[in-house]
Amino acid sequence: MKFTQYFESMRQRPDRRGIDLTWIERVINQPTKQVIQPDGRIRLWAAIDEAGGRYLRVVLLEDGETIHNAFFDRSFTP
Repeated sequence: MKFTQYFESMRQRPDRRGIDLTWIERVINQPTKQVIQPDGRIRLWAAIDEAGGRYLRVVLLEDGETIHNAFFDRSFTP
């Protein structure tokens, strides 16, 4: 997996430290929903059973493989 420097720094936040890389990989491989932003970045969501079914949002760069952000999206509705 490739990561942006922004992702690496955000990963240090207490609310994001518990996000497992295998969960991020799962969202990338089996998203519930996918949206391409106007800037070309790709937003993906999937429920994470191990986190109480909360939805993890992963944002990829335009290349479709570099992870720019990952967080639990409290406002997502499937």
